[in-house]
Amino acid sequence: MASFIIEGGHQLHGEITPQGAKNEALQVICATLLTNEEVVIHNIPNIIDVNNLILLLERMGVVVKKLKKGSYSFCASNVDYEYTQSSDFIERCGKLRGSIMLIGPLLTRFGKAIVPTPGGDKIGRRRLDTHLNGIIKLGGNLVFDEEKQLFLLSVEKLKGTYLLLDEASVTGTANLLMTAVFTEGETTIFNAACEPYVEQLSKMLISMGAKINGVGSNMLCVKGVKELSGCTHTLLPDMIEIGSFMGIAAMTGSEITIKNASIKHLGIIPQTFARLGITVQQIGNDILIPKQECYTIESFLDGSILTIADAPWPGLTPDLLSVLLVLATKAEGCVLIHQKMFESRLFFVDKLIDMGAQIILCDPHRATVIGAGKRFKLKGMTMTSPDIRAGISLLIAALGAEGTSEIHNIDQIDRGYEDIDIRLNQLGARIKRIL
Repeated sequence: MASFIIEGGHQLHGEITPQGAKNEALQVICATLLTNEEVVIHNIPNIIDVNNLILLLERMGVVVKKLKKGSYSFCASNVDYEYTQSSDFIERCGKLRGSIMLIGPLLTRFGKAIVPTPGGDKIGRRRLDTHLNGIIKLGGNLVFDEEKQLFLLSVEKLKGTYLLLDEASVTGTANLLMTAVFTEGETTIFNAACEPYVEQLSKMLISMGAKINGVGSNMLCVKGVKELSGCTHTLLPDMIEIGSFMGIAAMTGSEITIKNASIKHLGIIPQTFARLGITVQQIGNDILIPKQECYTIESFLDGSILTIADAPWPGLTPDLLSVLLVLATKAEGCVLIHQKMFESRLFFVDKLIDMGAQIILCDPHRATVIGAGKRFKLKGMTMTSPDIRAGISLLIAALGAEGTSEIHNIDQIDRGYEDIDIRLNQLGARIKRIL
């Protein structure tokens, strides 16, 4: 198990370019199964989750070629159906949450798909109801193998219908969208997730020949087609990594420029950081976080304590709440962090409390942070990363802390962040990787 040793308290300076978006990559790579023709995707991040999905496709018989750094071609003309029924396939899918988006493409190609219990982060219950109920309404059949804990899906004929999703699930919307492109007739997906990455998937499918209206909204209308062709697609920069870099700059009192941030796709993220008192400057398509000695948390207009909560897009992504929580420990003032979507994502705060932070964990979903500003600094310590987002948040805390910290289980961080130690060291951080 690899670890990071971090010497905290050093200011960073310079420019950094965000990687391609992890969540978009998982969606569009699954979508390459929808055509027999070649699909070229640029700006793919070199991270564990994405690499594992690419390896899984290769084992399925997809011909994958690396064209250059971050660019790959995929040709799924000879997918091995038997492998998709194998124990090796099931085991690999069970360890990779993004593999859930293989359901739609496999159903449309072979009429059958096996769905193991979802893998990925241990951040609480992540149900599949939105995916499975939508597929049933499109004509699918579902059998649950209780002994093996597998969902067995099959379909004889997909028929368009009206789908009102019980939650605006990003992966659920992506799965149903990829299923609906081949349905007979028209499918309406209402309460669809409208994150930029779902919009990107929609645009990619349209370039392949799909007929989709309402792109970027919470109502998608899909007219089924008989086949899709190849295309070329470029991923957006990762908004979560952009937010993480903003957090690193603020936590270390550094001046950092985030290049090519695709600001129009960041939604409420810059505004939320500004509410913690962090100066966020837009220079063209770049973001500058200038050096600040201190920053002050806003209050609501009536003087009550600020609450920052996650919400479906265009609300705040839950993936950045952990970062914002860490930043609040350095700010002047109080804030309530309300994590609505996952019940276990705030449990890493015990490590921040051990570092000296004043945090009250109200319940699994809410934490009150009392920031002491310049009067207080976190102290380095040894800790273990429980998941991707908590892992990067602990790294941010360690960079701003006094003394040396050690973070174990950094494979969790590597699942979502490409060469994070190398890139931050180039800005002046002191992070050592121990294998």
